[in-house]
Amino acid sequence: MHQVLEKLKIQLELQEWPDVYMFKFIVPNQSDKVAQVTALFNNSTDIVMHPSKTGKYISVTAKELMLDVNSILVKYEEAALIEGLIAL
Repeated sequence: MHQVLEKLKIQLELQEWPDVYMFKFIVPNQSDKVAQVTALFNNSTDIVMHPSKTGKYISVTAKELMLDVNSILVKYEEAALIEGLIAL
């Protein structure tokens, strides 16, 4: 995961911040997992959720105003602690 975040950091540093960043995650369709993902974001974050065709998973797209690259990386590190989560 660390290597992936380093590559992402390099890409993000090419952009100007603050800016709106879109996070995309897939999590098992379990209320506790979905709650953990949504808890990563504040009340002003635009969050859209869609179940998979089979209903086993939920895709979560969150658009949030991020102040800098490090704040984005911290969110991904926090998300990585959620069992079964896939970051896109």
